[in-house]
Amino acid sequence: MPLLKRILTAVLLIPIVLLLALRAPVPVLGLVAALVALLTVQELLKLAEAYGIRPFHWPTYIFVGLFFLFLAVNPGKATPLLSTAMFAGSLGFLAAMAAFVFLVIGMRRADLSTAFPAAMTSAFTFSYVALPLGFLVQIREHWAGGFLLLYLFLLVWAGDIFAYFVGRSLGRHLMSPRISPRKTWEGALASMIASLAVGMLLYQYALPISTALLNAHLIERKDGMFALEEAPLWPTLALSAAINVAAQLGDLVESLIKRGAGVKDSGTILPGHGGMLDRIDALLFAAPVLWYYAAWRVMQ
Repeated sequence: MPLLKRILTAVLLIPIVLLLALRAPVPVLGLVAALVALLTVQELLKLAEAYGIRPFHWPTYIFVGLFFLFLAVNPGKATPLLSTAMFAGSLGFLAAMAAFVFLVIGMRRADLSTAFPAAMTSAFTFSYVALPLGFLVQIREHWAGGFLLLYLFLLVWAGDIFAYFVGRSLGRHLMSPRISPRKTWEGALASMIASLAVGMLLYQYALPISTALLNAHLIERKDGMFALEEAPLWPTLALSAAINVAAQLGDLVESLIKRGAGVKDSGTILPGHGGMLDRIDALLFAAPVLWYYAAWRVMQ
């Protein structure tokens, strides 16, 4: 039954996620990312309470919400180069200011001994959840941004699916029993192979895939892989491998947080998958890797 719930939830969510990533206007994508971020932040702050921390709930929600409001109202009409530069500058400023903002808020606490842990938690939450989801929104503003998001999602999902099923059926050697007792090296290897295969196929057939998506009115021409030079094989495989490693580390990091909090899932919002953080933990580490590649490419 848990496996059936997991499959049904994925079957329902995957088309919605892909449709949003490919077709939704960038401001709409930013608002959806904001909703996902706020739900995830709520789960993470709840986990922080299990560590004996009294987090700043509403200040964290407001800070994260303002970040995505900026992304929603200030995206896309500039060139990809200018958009990337503005995003990178804003990112650095907000990441630097987060700790100061929450420490100032902590001055209002009656018990000052709780202010520093709460400020650290809020600043970490912003960097861990909001910034990577912001990377996803900004990737869409790049040339072939829709195709890049498709590449990212399919790569991460394929790795996750193969790790799950191969690990359950063939896994014998535990990867990190203290942090995640069910993860095995066999599952990790299967995940890597699946991601490399998906990455190679997507880039090999980038033009026909983009053409099919364009003909189906799922993307605009700027969001497909058309006029760009075909990516060489080895850099494509290296990028796919880096994204897979990041995704698997993201999964382990979330397991570490949950293990320390003494819980199995971060929440119950997604039947068969647990919480929102359980579902996007891999993307939180993988998205910055792809964004860095996209930013490097647009600056060439």
